[in-house]
Amino acid sequence: MTIALSGTELGKRLAEKFPGSIVESIPDCLLVNPSLLPEVAGFLKDIPDLDFNYLNYITSVDYYEYFEVIYRLTSTKYNHSIVLKARCYDRENPVLPSVTELWQGANFQEREIYDLMGIRFEGHPNLKRLLLWDGFAGHPLRKDYL
Repeated sequence: MTIALSGTELGKRLAEKFPGSIVESIPDCLLVNPSLLPEVAGFLKDIPDLDFNYLNYITSVDYYEYFEVIYRLTSTKYNHSIVLKARCYDRENPVLPSVTELWQGANFQEREIYDLMGIRFEGHPNLKRLLLWDGFAGHPLRKDYL
């Protein structure tokens, strides 16, 4: 079992390194400015004393007012983890930067979120439907899907 790092403490460190990158830091997670998500995630992966080298999962939630994408990161070297969240407020064209360059395991997970929720991941190498066929209308995990 991994040890969850304090989002509050890590948030302070990230806010110093990347001003404006942390929207909110609470004990169990960090809410990250979507435009700075790749920089923050890259820092968490590459800094030697954190070494978040493993992406456990990416998932998303539709809260009507916004979409939230959740990233669970783990350091296999130090046995600690953190949860990052990023929000999209545009229901018509929700976009987040892709993290596939940092973790190849994000490839299919971002495609699944795109397919079922309609969130586009900018910079993804092959963003196309994964589970549904190309002509399928809409995104069935959205709360407004009929």
